[in-house]
Amino acid sequence: MDSDSVDLHAKIRTIPASAGVYLYKNAEGDIIYVGKAKNLRSRVSSYFHEGRIVDAKTGTLVREAVDVDYIVVANNKEALALENHLIKQKKPRFNILLRDDKTYPYVKLTLSERFPRVYVTRRLRKDGSSYYGPYFPANLAYRIVDLIHRHFLIPSCKVDLNRFHPRPCLQYYIGRCLGPCVQGLTTPEAYQEAVRDVKLFLEGRPTDLSRSLRERMEKAAQAQEYERAAKYRDLISTVEQLQEKQRIAAVEGDDADVFGYHYENGMLAVNLFHMRGGRVLDRREFFWEDLPELEPTSEHVGAGAPTRPAEQSSAVSRPSAELWTGEDARHSIDSPVSSRDDSFHPGEFLSAFLNQLYIGQPYLPRNIYVPVDFEDREALEDLLSDQLAAGGGRATRVNILVPQRGDKRSLIDLAGNNAKQSYDQRFRVMKPNTKAIQEALQDALGLPELPRRIECFDISHIQGAETVASMVVWENGQMKKSDYRKFIIRSVDGVDDFASMREVVTRRYKRLRDEKKNMPSLVLIDGGLGQLHAAAEALEALEIINQPLAAIAKREEIIYVCGQEDDPVVLDHHSPVLHLVQLIRDEAHRFAVTFHRKRRQMRDRSTELREIPGVGESTTRRLLEHFGSLQAVKQADVAALSAVVTRSQAEAILNYFRQ
Repeated sequence: MDSDSVDLHAKIRTIPASAGVYLYKNAEGDIIYVGKAKNLRSRVSSYFHEGRIVDAKTGTLVREAVDVDYIVVANNKEALALENHLIKQKKPRFNILLRDDKTYPYVKLTLSERFPRVYVTRRLRKDGSSYYGPYFPANLAYRIVDLIHRHFLIPSCKVDLNRFHPRPCLQYYIGRCLGPCVQGLTTPEAYQEAVRDVKLFLEGRPTDLSRSLRERMEKAAQAQEYERAAKYRDLISTVEQLQEKQRIAAVEGDDADVFGYHYENGMLAVNLFHMRGGRVLDRREFFWEDLPELEPTSEHVGAGAPTRPAEQSSAVSRPSAELWTGEDARHSIDSPVSSRDDSFHPGEFLSAFLNQLYIGQPYLPRNIYVPVDFEDREALEDLLSDQLAAGGGRATRVNILVPQRGDKRSLIDLAGNNAKQSYDQRFRVMKPNTKAIQEALQDALGLPELPRRIECFDISHIQGAETVASMVVWENGQMKKSDYRKFIIRSVDGVDDFASMREVVTRRYKRLRDEKKNMPSLVLIDGGLGQLHAAAEALEALEIINQPLAAIAKREEIIYVCGQEDDPVVLDHHSPVLHLVQLIRDEAHRFAVTFHRKRRQMRDRSTELREIPGVGESTTRRLLEHFGSLQAVKQADVAALSAVVTRSQAEAILNYFRQ
């Protein structure tokens, strides 16, 4: 036994028998595992029992660990919260790490601004704004913001509202904005009144909002401002219709999150169904390709967690394919030793997974339905209930339930079957249909509508020479080559990709605007944040707002969405959404490079011909158009050349190439 092991064993004997969190470190001082325990000394010591060291994962962890730190806390709830925080912060490689292809949006009301605006966002910040949500499905947030534009006239634009501008944008003229950007179009009092209405609407206080609107409608009618009174009347009707829909949904069922999973060959797919008002509103998928093995200890073996004697940990080879949901999940609970691959322990996984998924989140469902029980379930219930109470939630408690029969068990079975489909689609490389990819892209980028048409731009040059741009089009599942466009950059000298991008985006969408044609569902830029902001500036200068715009960086394959650049979209390399975006980006790059190469060849050929005395630009163009290439010109005789140029020019060309 080496000195590091002796020192580590000596340190373990000094650890207190208290609740807390322990952190294993490797020789470089990096944290490689974070765990929690009711009894720190007992838990940490258990890793060095002879029966556990032969286990693959535990043995590797023990061999790498040269030091252990610990933090003592008051109780198991505090240990849960601290463990979750440290795992998210340190990302130890032996821990289960939450990986998610989807986050849900919030509606942001920027109350700290002079003229507040509403946005859809997926990142919550302490910036003085109010956040409402999350919304399921994701496009619900966009529909709500659109309703606010149409009825309350509060915008989402990126115009600087700290100063006045000469004229308003298109949104004012089509009746979707009060026009605070231009002096005299509205007053601060009228704008703040609309903001208060939006706040009541988003807070779910339709009765108060209806009462306030009714009072204003009556005052406007008494003052014979009938047009204004009619606007209030229409707004009251909209609010009451929404209130009725919410009331119907509320009596149909509770809010709940339902989990199911499929594990096979060391890979795991989890499906989470979001039920609101008794209806399944959306589905969320999680995937793990290289899942760390979770070894249960005596403290972690709880009701419903499959158990086995430690000495059998690697003695028998097990079949790897399984679906632990529905009836299978109930059988696994009843059998202490299963014929399945025992390297995966669903109770252990759910404990780690739910901690990271829910602790510290602004919204919690009232009920969480899981297929198997786990040891920390009651402690997590208490912690989440305290979190809900601190956040002012209407429900008094969060319940984590393990249904065994009836409708709730059927929901878990349904989630499990969908997890199996997700597994097949991700890991068996089954190509999803076009609509499925469109829906996944809409969710991933938070698009307001299904992306039916995507236009992608790329810039190509060599050290600023012959700078060109390409635009390719993806429409309803396939590349539409008839709509491809080439651009020669005219206004930019030297190397300036950002200015080139501004020029090409301006030219493309100024033409669409002037011809009154529809904008694409998404404008995609091949490049990073600089190119994205250049395109955004071009659209803003054209007064085209709320246009979905994104960029994909070449090296990192990260997608930046305009308006949420601080929260880039990082997709799994197996994701069909990423494959689609890469396909479109690569096609734009290919088209731009091909055009640039052709332009460069034409330039090189024409340069050589123009070195011949008596041959100018127009003569060069006629020769290349007639013969097709410089090589054909070189091989032509005087008679052939004379068909295009004069006899003296033909002889001069022939003599030049002979020399």
